Amino acid sequence: MSELPRKNERRICKEARCLIRDARKGLHTYAHKLSDPTKERIATHANELEKALSGEDRESRGRMRDELALLDDLVDQNLAFARKSTGREYGESIGIAILIALLLRAFVIEAFKIPSTSMIPTMEIGDHIFVNKFIYGVRLPYTTKRMFEYREPKRGEVIVFIYPCDPDKDFIKRVVALEGDTVEVRCDRLFVNGTEREQEFLEDAECSYWDTVPLVQSPTGWDEKYCSLYEERTADFSYETVYDEARPREDDIRAGNPKGHYAQHSGAQDFPGHSIPTCRNSKDGEARDLDERIASTGKIVVLEEESTDVCGQRRNFVVPKDHVFVMGDNRANSSDSRFWGPVPVKNIKGKALFIWWSKQPSEAGGLRLDRMGQMVH
Repeated sequence: MSELPRKNERRICKEARCLIRDARKGLHTYAHKLSDPTKERIATHANELEKALSGEDRESRGRMRDELALLDDLVDQNLAFARKSTGREYGESIGIAILIALLLRAFVIEAFKIPSTSMIPTMEIGDHIFVNKFIYGVRLPYTTKRMFEYREPKRGEVIVFIYPCDPDKDFIKRVVALEGDTVEVRCDRLFVNGTEREQEFLEDAECSYWDTVPLVQSPTGWDEKYCSLYEERTADFSYETVYDEARPREDDIRAGNPKGHYAQHSGAQDFPGHSIPTCRNSKDGEARDLDERIASTGKIVVLEEESTDVCGQRRNFVVPKDHVFVMGDNRANSSDSRFWGPVPVKNIKGKALFIWWSKQPSEAGGLRLDRMGQMVH
């Protein structure tokens, strides 16, 4: 017998191993349907084929072909119903892969696309991110019930959650306060537990981003907006935030050092004001039931000694139990807890991990290779 080409030899060896597997599996599963002589013959030829496979000389390869033909005939005659076709093998492999992917998506990791500019500059429209759904505990798919909790979210983490005002929407924001914390925002300054979040204006940094606009404003549906960039810091973490382009000059005006030609104004924002933030104050209406609304109300505490600074603290919002307070990094253009209230912990789907794909409008350059692979901080 002439020596087989290496490629054909590998193919035959693969077929032989598959045949041995099918034969032995059939013997184990359907032994009650076969006579003893038939079982013995199949087992014998399967063993002989396995021995031939282990040999590397020409005689072994010839014996392998003979045993392969004999065992193939035996299996076809007696165990054809137990053999897997090529289509069935591929189908099972694809099915297992899909099942694993669905389980990973349901319990471990899921992909999301950023649809708005509310998290500029951390994330931009067109960023595709992976979210760790396991870090806070395993949640039953399509529900807000957790099978177990691993840990609670921390201040500064970027989370994806079910929007309290519309359970069909997912939002992404940054956690700035936890249950029991007090929060106030005045003149674009964030106070958590009575301490102002440290901010530094990055004066030398260019700040602009692309946002969607009505076609009547731009034929492409996109417009470049300009902003001011700040670094926000605590003892444990830091991240960048953006505000209106005019904020630095408005800060100068409030500090008694006016620049430019901007009108004097206090810029004071009684947050959250005299009433509790609620979905009823948003365009989305009220999707929460009575118990959920009561649980999310928290309370407002008016400070006994109000600051004499127009931008100082006046009143605090106390984050209720089992809730977190979230804000977008684009403080000038973000629908967040300032307007519709805190987020129930049970609504949190997971923590943002990294950007795996990013594409911006063609006017701004299209594909953003420099953003791919960036971790979300």
